[in-house]
Amino acid sequence: MLRSQVTRRGFMLSAISVASCSRSDSREGVRKAAQYLWAQQAEDGGWHSRAYGLLRSGQSLTPFVLDALLDLPDRSAEAVDRAVAFIKRNINSEGSLGMMDSAAVDYPNYATGLAIRALVRAKASGLEPMVSCLRAQQFTEDGGWRRDDPPYGAWGMGGVRLTPPNAGHVDLAMTRYVLEGLAAAGVPASDPAMQKALVYLERCQNPDGGFYFSTVNPEINKAGEHRSYGTTTADGVLALRAAGVPENDVRITSAKKWLRDHHLIDRVPGFEGPREEWSLGLRFYYAAAVARAVPGLAVLLPPQRPDGSFHNSSNLVKEDDSLIATAFAVRVLAH
Repeated sequence: MLRSQVTRRGFMLSAISVASCSRSDSREGVRKAAQYLWAQQAEDGGWHSRAYGLLRSGQSLTPFVLDALLDLPDRSAEAVDRAVAFIKRNINSEGSLGMMDSAAVDYPNYATGLAIRALVRAKASGLEPMVSCLRAQQFTEDGGWRRDDPPYGAWGMGGVRLTPPNAGHVDLAMTRYVLEGLAAAGVPASDPAMQKALVYLERCQNPDGGFYFSTVNPEINKAGEHRSYGTTTADGVLALRAAGVPENDVRITSAKKWLRDHHLIDRVPGFEGPREEWSLGLRFYYAAAVARAVPGLAVLLPPQRPDGSFHNSSNLVKEDDSLIATAFAVRVLAH
């Protein structure tokens, strides 16, 4: 409790110091971060991780970075077109992105959901196969799943369509990114895919308003089984919005209250004891998600490097890769 009180005092001081920074300093920071990311774009138009082999193909990383850069007004149309072309070249015949590397799949549902959102914002066409692919990947009656099954309404990793009882890896984050992609493509709140997704989202929400990560794989709930924590709660707000839930709905207002009550400026709330290392490992993800979920909450990121990049000293969720940390930071700075 003492630590929480100290951190909240730090929050107030940080808010004052952030408010005292000039807008020109803020603009310069985001300009340098964007410049760094554009400089990392490869000749093929994609962004490729040098730190993690799974992300080397660029299939999930490219729409992730592009979508962050599209938050900014200053960008090269030619560079955006090259990124769009890279994404389109890597969409398979079923409409999935992330399946074109023979060595390993690259988070297909996550990549496809992100790509739809980025392509819509880049005013690209040809989204229908991708939307159809994501519809087919949802855990619903069409795949043999019943409403009372734990993964019902959610999305897993993607790839081969899974049928009961094997759901594989299922979590709230992938479900959020798919919902945001479908919403960007114009899928309305009344659509069955959105309505069925609410079943999963409601199962992940605790009575305290916060969210946890997975109803299917308890071992991946990073704060402990069914415990609320910051990144999942911010994801919950964004997923509910994408599914068309109005801002004054109790599911959103209670989640936002949880975030305001537990917010920490320099780490993720909800972690205790031996699990506390996740609090720093997810700090860029949290900062970017909470900036959209509850605008106005101050966050404190590690110092920007001279080349414009950002970096997390923790490698728990790959934020030690500067492409990932910097793209998250751009989202924070843009808000």
